[in-house]
Amino acid sequence: MRFYFLICALWISAYLPVSANAATKTLMIVGDSLSAGYGLQQPQSWPVLLQRSLEQNNSAWRIQNASISGETSGGALARLPALLQQHKPTAVLIEIGGNDGLRGFPINRLRQNLQQLIALSKAAGATPVLMQIRIPPNYGPRYTEQFVAVYAELAEQHQLKLWPFFMDNIAVRPELMQADGIHPNAKAQPIIRDFMLPFIEEM
Repeated sequence: MRFYFLICALWISAYLPVSANAATKTLMIVGDSLSAGYGLQQPQSWPVLLQRSLEQNNSAWRIQNASISGETSGGALARLPALLQQHKPTAVLIEIGGNDGLRGFPINRLRQNLQQLIALSKAAGATPVLMQIRIPPNYGPRYTEQFVAVYAELAEQHQLKLWPFFMDNIAVRPELMQADGIHPNAKAQPIIRDFMLPFIEEM
C-alpha cells in the first residue's frame, strides 16, 4: 500500500507546475546615481518600483540593484567580481559611464573598463546588457560623439543588447528633474519604470 501511494505521489508531482522560485531569474543593475535613487527615498526609486511591477505580473525576473551614486566604470569594475559571486545574476545591466564623461575621463579608459565589465559578466555565466549612456554636450562635439559611439561599438562587437538611455525623454523635461538638472525626481521614477519594463519582459 505504501508503495502504491509513493507511485501516485511521484506521478502527481511530475505534473504539478514548477514553483516560481525555481524559475527565478536575477537582473543585477550595475549603475550610478541615476539607478541608485539619488536624492530620493529608496521606495521611490525606479528599480524598487520595477521590482513591484515584476512581482505583480508574476514575472520570473527579480531586480538586484547594485548601483552606487558617483560610480565610475573603474569603480564598477573593481566591485563587479564580488557582486557576481554574491548574487550570481542571470543577467547584468551595465548602466555606467556617465560619471566618466562628466569628469572628462579618456574615452579609451571607458572603453577598456566596459570591455572588462562585459567579459567578467560572461565569465560568470551572466548575460551582459549594455545601456546607451549620454552626457551633456558642453564637453564639445568630438568628445561627446566619441563617448556615445563607444556603447554601440561594444554592443556590436560583443553582440549584446543595447538598451536605449532611460533619461533621453526625462532630461528634456524640467518638471521631471531635480534642482541640479542632472538627476530625475520622484515624478520621473514611474516613467522610467514603465520605460524599462518591456525590455526586461522581452528578455
